[in-house]
This record gives sequence, structure tokens and C-alpha cells, in this order.
Amino acid sequence: MSVVLNEVRRATYLDSIVLMRISRQVAQLPGIEEAGLMIGTPANREILRDAGILGPQGAAAEASDLILALRASDAQAGQAALAAARTLLDQPGGQGTGTIESSRTIRAAVQRLPAANLALISVPGDFAVAEARKALELGLHVMIFSDNVPIADEAALKRDARDRGRFVLGPDCGTAIIAGVPLGFANVVPRGDIGIIGASGTGIQEVSCLIARAGRGVSHAIGTGGRDLRAEVGAITTLMAIDALDADESTKHVVLISKPPAASVARSVLDRVAQSAKPFTICFLGARTALPANARAAATLREAAEIAVGAPAARGRPSLRRLERGRLVGLFAGGTLCSEAQIIFRRAGLAVMSNVPVPGASAVAAGHDHVMIDLGDDAFTRGRPHPMFEPGVRDGPLAEALADPQVGIILLDVVLGYGGHPDPAGHLAAFLAGREVRPVIVASVTGTDADPQPRDAQVRKLVAAGVIVADSNADAAEAAIAALGAGPSEEV
Repeated sequence: MSVVLNEVRRATYLDSIVLMRISRQVAQLPGIEEAGLMIGTPANREILRDAGILGPQGAAAEASDLILALRASDAQAGQAALAAARTLLDQPGGQGTGTIESSRTIRAAVQRLPAANLALISVPGDFAVAEARKALELGLHVMIFSDNVPIADEAALKRDARDRGRFVLGPDCGTAIIAGVPLGFANVVPRGDIGIIGASGTGIQEVSCLIARAGRGVSHAIGTGGRDLRAEVGAITTLMAIDALDADESTKHVVLISKPPAASVARSVLDRVAQSAKPFTICFLGARTALPANARAAATLREAAEIAVGAPAARGRPSLRRLERGRLVGLFAGGTLCSEAQIIFRRAGLAVMSNVPVPGASAVAAGHDHVMIDLGDDAFTRGRPHPMFEPGVRDGPLAEALADPQVGIILLDVVLGYGGHPDPAGHLAAFLAGREVRPVIVASVTGTDADPQPRDAQVRKLVAAGVIVADSNADAAEAAIAALGAGPSEEV
């Protein structure tokens, strides 16, 4: 009979990425059915409770405590796993923290680095607002990597920052490149004269990498967080970013990437764009809207990069044979890459269901032949690692798709850069090794050869594993459409 074991470390904090990686290692130990290491906030305790691994000791933890929680097949396996977790926690250098000096407070960090002007906040959402306010009061710009921040708090923070002449990037801001310095999930791209403003992390990554591969560079990429263009926030950071890039002499062209904003917000953003003397590319994914004379519309991320560099991309859409089985499953680490693929499919007249819990018969029963899932969505990462730094999150859904006799093609993204897994292609290749891979697998690789995981080497590993690699996410989607016999997608 399964047993639930908890252990609490008082007044202990580690970054959520470190904890998720340790959780994954512990969950793979013999006899372990589920495991989680989380800071003891109310929201995190609820996650552990929902997972069926919160015991009385963990339930009594406070918001500043660390909970080790697991469910094991027996007590012996559980105790062995707890011991392994303690060892991993006591060796933080092995988790990537290295010899970086640390400070216990933002004020102490500023005293140590008085020239610093930006604080990157990556703590549980319950604490992120308080830490961001401290940073603003110390005169810093703020990038909030954390999510689960109430939108009312986000709006209030951004209004306060605007009054102080400071930026708040985020919450849930995964990517930025400031003066050539990559922050969060970002890639190594050359400096250049194209500025990017993005409500999406992987949208910024895909566009910046396509720009780099076209021989151009990026001045700054400013992430706003996914909710900045909602009516409750009013595009505060987006408008400030337009002001900043408009005034920046090194920026000659600006790309704005977002899912369709609220109508009133779109109007205020486009009115500000119209006041600039610089050309803009506006990519409101899937939306059509009237633009000012200095702006061009891009329907996809690939098209946004093409307009910015002033030349069509060297499209590498592989030619696939017509499939006998006609169902597609897309499993994405990048939410905006998933959205882009859905848009391309729908423009080709193909219905797509998104974010069903598992890529199984439920989608077919609902009348949808094709399914695309954003595995980085909150519904899938609640208490679990994001697939960009733990590609094993995709293993379960991928195994189901491989075993489904109705699936003829699987569409994947592989996202490289800082913050990501050191070898996502290698993980995928090892997972596919020895399997009878019946569906065709098509992938795109977002990254550059200067990334910590050089793109060319990652592509070679995928090709050796039998994966067909396209030059961009849009190319991969269009190759899948052609293989499904739907013809080319509509060009916009």
C-alpha cells in the first residue's frame, strides 16, 4: 500500500527551477509514484494536496518553509527517496548555482552592486509583489519571472513604476534581451538595429533567432508579460517600451508581438505607434486590424522576422509524403509557437483542438482531427517543471501519441537558450531510441549556434533520431499541412 511522506525545512528558500529539477530526479527513483519539493505557500500546499502527497507535517508548513513531499510504494522506498532529496538539496552547486555570491535581501544586493539598475524577481508569486516594490523603492527596474501574481497587483506595480520612470517587465516575463544581455529564457543573438517588444517569451525567442539567422541583430528585446495588453493593465509596459525604443538611436525598426489585445488597448498602442517616425511590424497573432502608415502587419512570427530584416526567410519546409493516417498531435513547450501553428492550420481550413488533457480519443470524439497542446500552460506546469528546462514533461503525452494508431504526424518544438535544458534534442533522441516510431515526427529548433546548446548540433541529433527538422516553427506547421493533404496554408 502506498505511503505519503513529508519533511519540512524551516525558513529555507531555493529557486523554483532548482526545486523542480530535484523533484524530477526524486520522482524517477525506484518505488516513487509522485514527488514535489515546494516552498510552503498556501497555493503550493494546495498543489501538493491536489497531487495527493501532502501529509500533516507539510500541511503545517509556513510560507517561508520548504516542503519535501512524496508518495512511495512502501516506507523503505520513501525514506530512501527523502535521503536522496536531502543530498541533492545540500549540494546546490550541483544544481547550477555554482560559486555565485548571494545576498539575503535586495537592499544588500544593491549595496554590493551599486551600479546595478535591474532586479530579476523569481520567487513564488505570493512574495513577488513585495520584492518588486522593494526594488522599485531602491530605484531599480524590475523583471518579474514569477507567475501567479494577481492582475490587480500587476497593474498597481506598473502604475507605480511608470510614475518613478522605471520598467516592470512581467509578471510571468520569461524572456528579455537588454543591451545584448539575455535574461530568463533568451538566446544568444548579435547586437543590431531591430528592437522587439513581446508579451510572449517564445515569441521573442523565435523572432530574435530568425533575425539572427538572417544575418541581422537585435538592439533590445523587452518582455512585457502576457497580461500587459489586457484592459485591466492597459499596456503600461508596452507603451513605455515603445517610448524607449523610439528614443533609442540604435533601434531602426521595432517588432511588436502579442496575442490579440483588448480593442481599447490596441487602439492606444497603435495611436502611439503612429506618432513614431520609425517603421514598425505588428504581429497580433491571428488578428486583423487597421494599422498606421508606418506599420506593417505580420500574421506569423516568421513573417514578422521577414518584414523586420526586409527579406524573405530562406524557408526550409521539408517535403513529406502524403500520409495515409490523417491525425496530427502537436506537443509544444512554447505557448506562442503553439498559437502560431494553430493559426497556420486554421488558415488552411483545418480544425484544431488545443490543450486537451491528453492527446487521445476525446479530441476525435469531439469532432476534431487535430490536437495541439501547449505543455507550458499553467494547467500542465502547476507544481511541475516547465518543458523548456525539463523536456521529460513531454515524454508521457509523446508516448501516447506514438502509440495512437490514428496519429499520422507529430509536431514538436525544441527551444534552446539560457535557462533551458542543456540538451533537449539529446533527451528526445534517447526517448525515441528503440521505439517503433510509426508517425512522422516534424520539429523546429528555436535557437542559434551561439547558444549554450548550439543549434546545429541539436539539429543533427534530431535528424539522426529520425526527426524531420524544419527551419522555423511556421515551416514545420506548413510541412505538416502538406503531408495531411490540405495544400499550402494561406499567405497573409
